[in-house]
Amino acid sequence: MWGAIEHLGRDDRTGGYLRDAWSPADLELRLWFEQEAAGRGLDTRQDRNGNLWAWWGDPSASPGVVTGSHLDSVRQGGAFDGPLGVVSAFAALDLLRAGDFRPARPLGIACFTDEEGARFGVPCIGSRLLTGVLDPGRARALTDDEGDSLAEVLRRAGRDPEELGRDEETLRHIGVFVELHVEQGRDLVHRDAPVGVASAIWPHGRWRFDFHGQANHAGTTRLADRDDPMLPFARTVLHARQAAERGGVVATFGRTRVSPNNANAVPGLVSAWLDARGGDEDAVRALVAEVAEFSGAEVTAESWTPLVDFDAALRERIAAVAGGAPVLVTGAGHDAGILASAGVPGAMVFVRNPTGISHSPEEHAERADCHAGVAALAAVLEDLCGS
Repeated sequence: MWGAIEHLGRDDRTGGYLRDAWSPADLELRLWFEQEAAGRGLDTRQDRNGNLWAWWGDPSASPGVVTGSHLDSVRQGGAFDGPLGVVSAFAALDLLRAGDFRPARPLGIACFTDEEGARFGVPCIGSRLLTGVLDPGRARALTDDEGDSLAEVLRRAGRDPEELGRDEETLRHIGVFVELHVEQGRDLVHRDAPVGVASAIWPHGRWRFDFHGQANHAGTTRLADRDDPMLPFARTVLHARQAAERGGVVATFGRTRVSPNNANAVPGLVSAWLDARGGDEDAVRALVAEVAEFSGAEVTAESWTPLVDFDAALRERIAAVAGGAPVLVTGAGHDAGILASAGVPGAMVFVRNPTGISHSPEEHAERADCHAGVAALAAVLEDLCGS
């Protein structure tokens, strides 16, 4: 399965992946998911927000146990973030069937759409729409770098954007959701453990900062006459770093858009996106308020996810079933966190990443650790589904 998808959306120059939601690469991956599900005789469905569900058993009869992840990527991202959870879900199902397991509850495999938010700026669009966290009108109006709205992109993909919104029927089918994911750090390396279980996800969000100035000629405009928005932006980047260090949180300006973006012109507008996260919600919000006030920019909140504290009894049960796997907190957001915040019992299983690097081509997981993750996931699903 891994070999069948590892080339899709890969940039041969960098080794990174370009798998924007609803792009040709993403559509190929969605087709691959449907083919894998069909080959196993699973009932494949697409909810009103484009999330894919493959069921072993009828979830209408009773809420099921669901696993899975996403197949889109950040731009120039790694191979494992997302796809490892989907591939491992199919592999875990195969392992259960090889042992003649028959679930007492429906077992589902999910593929969430646009988890990364690389194209339209808001992460976890599929799960946010599913749970009603994201307003469908706002979602339809989101635009990509080419100025195409999500509504327009969906129409080109043969979908009706008016269908977007909270999906009560699909939510009723999810009794519990367990997401397997490559670890996006080195905690498991330090613990010398191939597999771990999430205790919580830090609160985090994204804010757009618009620095307005006056576009002008780079050669004929005196320095004293310039209104260059790049200068307050640069000062704001440095201030955000200092404020984050004082507050014990993390802050990143990782995306910018400059207009008119000419080498021989003073910019007229610099738009930059701040990603802020930390273990304490008040500290994160205090940092954003301080940076916004310092910047003098026009600031727009684009997404916010509060602290996700996974159900203690469920995570301890999963850790025990997974062979006493260590429990760890993460600063990375996931669809499992969105569902858990909406009241769906959820948990996460992490697979060791020896590099500790993620959202980069250097992201990695060893084959033996991936197999350990599949074995742990199969054991968890067997325990939760009953026999």
